[in-house]
Amino acid sequence: MEQVKVENLLVNYKTLEKFKRFKEYGNQELTMMEDLQNNIIENDSKSPFYGIYYGNNLIARMSLYEVNKKYDYYFSPQQDYLTLWKLEVLPDYQGRGYGKLMVDFAKDFNLPIKTSPRINSHGFWEKMGFVKAHYEMERDLGENPLIWLPEGVHEKEVINN
Repeated sequence: MEQVKVENLLVNYKTLEKFKRFKEYGNQELTMMEDLQNNIIENDSKSPFYGIYYGNNLIARMSLYEVNKKYDYYFSPQQDYLTLWKLEVLPDYQGRGYGKLMVDFAKDFNLPIKTSPRINSHGFWEKMGFVKAHYEMERDLGENPLIWLPEGVHEKEVINN
């Protein structure tokens, strides 16, 4: 694979312009655009977006949020974890390992990871070692998340026991 790396993306007009090429472009980016227009976000503020550039093209991106353990409904004992979403690789660059590179980058934080995959992407997530979370979670929280656990972390047996 070409020499590429995952990097934290600056929240600026240039980055947001590049996001328009991705299918999963929506409310979150539009909100950031408004924040930029109101001068709330500075160029050096920490962005939740990470991406891979190939030359000058942003070819893959994801959003990665750290969630404090006091909001943890997924793991036992409660702990900090990452929510990974909006993982997307542009069609011309799919199947070349960029998605795996992004997920491996997230795993390097060595925190449990929760994702709610897009339809038809379950096979990818299973290859990455993610497993379906327990049934109670779908019922209680109305989600169908997949989770990845670093060594030594256990999923809750029953939600809100």
